[in-house]
Amino acid sequence: MELSQAQPPTTLSHGEPPYPVGTLVEDTASGRTGELRGVIEERLAQSGRVVRRTAYLRPRGGGVEWEVPASEVRPAVVNG
Repeated sequence: MELSQAQPPTTLSHGEPPYPVGTLVEDTASGRTGELRGVIEERLAQSGRVVRRTAYLRPRGGGVEWEVPASEVRPAVVNG
C-alpha cells in the first residue's frame, strides 16, 4: 500500500463574490444559469494563500443549489 502525500491544512471562509449576490449568472462549465448565492474561499492555513474559490448558484425562483469554480461564472445574457 502506497502512502499518499499529506495535504497542507486549509481553512474555509466567505469570499468576495465576483458580482452582487442575487445576480443572474451563467455557469460556463455546465451552461446552466442561476442566481449567485455566495462564494467560499479555501486558504492555506499557514500562509493564507487562496487555493480554491467556489461559487454557489441556485436556479431563479428556487430549487437545488449547486457549486462551481468561481472562475467559471459570468453574468447571464438575458434575451427579451
